Amino acid sequence: MAENSNGKVYDFDKAIDRHNTNCLKYDFGRERKGREDLLPLWVADMDFRLPEEILGDLKARIDHGIFGYTDPKDSYFDSLNNWTEKHYGYSVDRKWVTVAPTVIFALANCVNAYTEAGDKILIQQPVYYPFGEVITDNGRVLVDSPLKIVNGHYEIDFSDLERKISDTELKLFILCNPHNPVGRVWTREELLQIAILCVKHDVILVSDEIHCDFIYPGYEFTSALSLGAAYRDHLLVLHSPTKTFNIAGLQIANAIIPDKKLRLKYQKANAANGYSQANIVGLKALESVYTKGERWHQEMLHYLKGNVDFVRDYIQKHLPKIRLIEPEGTYLLWIDFSGLELTDDELEDLIVDRAHLWLDPGAIFGPETAQFERFNIACPRKTLEKAFEQLKEAIDELEQENQEVVAQAI
Repeated sequence: MAENSNGKVYDFDKAIDRHNTNCLKYDFGRERKGREDLLPLWVADMDFRLPEEILGDLKARIDHGIFGYTDPKDSYFDSLNNWTEKHYGYSVDRKWVTVAPTVIFALANCVNAYTEAGDKILIQQPVYYPFGEVITDNGRVLVDSPLKIVNGHYEIDFSDLERKISDTELKLFILCNPHNPVGRVWTREELLQIAILCVKHDVILVSDEIHCDFIYPGYEFTSALSLGAAYRDHLLVLHSPTKTFNIAGLQIANAIIPDKKLRLKYQKANAANGYSQANIVGLKALESVYTKGERWHQEMLHYLKGNVDFVRDYIQKHLPKIRLIEPEGTYLLWIDFSGLELTDDELEDLIVDRAHLWLDPGAIFGPETAQFERFNIACPRKTLEKAFEQLKEAIDELEQENQEVVAQAI
């Protein structure tokens, strides 16, 4: 691996054309939005290519030419454990691990393993919208303990949380850490308060930690598994390299469940859903990225920080009426457009019809955030610059039109 003049090995500025690859992000504008002229910064995958050392491992596995049923061996669990020990400070016993195709599949599995139809399940909106879907689509009752904004910073309303978690009909709490879309990285103190409440009220805590490898300087990730043995009979962690290394299409995740009773319930629900062996290339990918991907991961994080800095500076200089919620983690930015004083429909028109952007509108993450938009910044800087230039041009045009209307009225 040769370093360039900046001491970097990998080029994240390089644009990779993803069209005509059945790419959900770029190839489904007609099907999803009814048009094909939108610059997509929506679905949470990255526009960065994996390094050759990892691609070489995948190619070697494919070149074998036989793709039968496959289970993980010691090398799989060793790779996972080495990564968690190095990055999060906890060890993973291989007995704790049940392989899953995706974190969302595992979430749905948890719903069926630990609750019955009609039971209540708690989430904290605004939050990744499939959380709500796996609850309601499985006939459970969604309970929201919404996050609150305090001085531009999202916090947990612990009074509301304890009141709702004490309901005897509430059986499960799905936590997002780091939190998608608001970008919070929950502190150890916050996580301990949550864990104590779950044990006190006999509620199972499911911690979705898929974004745990995207942490910005000044913040530290704490896994629920590192809180101590006293809480492990009430919690499990869902973990995957698919966000970190952009391999969601290979479908590989892990349910990490230290408690035997919880693990057996999960595995029974897994069997009921008909899932057993994992994607053969996904298994190999996890081993490869966790053994050879550290340098790529660190340089990618540095690049993403530069993207955050660009967005923050651009908004301050050119878009003073919108507000960035400062991210602590993830590559998903949560931006408040309420300062433009538009209706929800007018905001949608601004983003889609005027700025020609495809974003995730805030309304899908919760009932109170329709004036927000989620931006995926895991792309070359030039793509991000183009998106914000289009946004600025659209806002300037709209404000000019409004000024003309006011002038005519006078």
